[in-house]
Amino acid sequence: MQVLFHDQALDLVGEPLQDGDQLPKFKVFTTHDEKIKTKDLLGKPVLLSVMPDIDTRVCSIQTKKFNQQADKYPHVQFLAISNNAVADQAGWCAKEGVKNLTVASDEELSFGYATNLYLPNNGTLTRAIYVADAAGKIVYHEIVPDVSHEPNYVAALDALKQFE
Repeated sequence: MQVLFHDQALDLVGEPLQDGDQLPKFKVFTTHDEKIKTKDLLGKPVLLSVMPDIDTRVCSIQTKKFNQQADKYPHVQFLAISNNAVADQAGWCAKEGVKNLTVASDEELSFGYATNLYLPNNGTLTRAIYVADAAGKIVYHEIVPDVSHEPNYVAALDALKQFE
């Protein structure tokens, strides 16, 4: 699959996950350098907000919008993932006051390769949203066709209503 990045077509490392697929095994690290594995996400629905670089405008907007919504869904885990370094993410979160969701680093690309959301020619993850149920089954996904655009927040949040 390809996505656009500044009008350039880039290939994902493979075919991304679809609705009905199971979350694969991966690990990421929080801004406190704590490891999160797929198994740690099971038991509650989860929204995965995936982006290339938290220090860019669109990624910052995306993370802030989901941060604003996270406390309205206490029964759902919100996880924002980029492959920025843990220290960079921690600094960004402190500066921006992001506290309602977990920001996680995929600097090791475990998540990017497991989900096929890595853009090897760009060295980043693509922009995507996944919602999975408590058992890790994907019930909603969006691979944003142009990485420089924001995801469909309304559709992603609508997917959470089934868990109320």
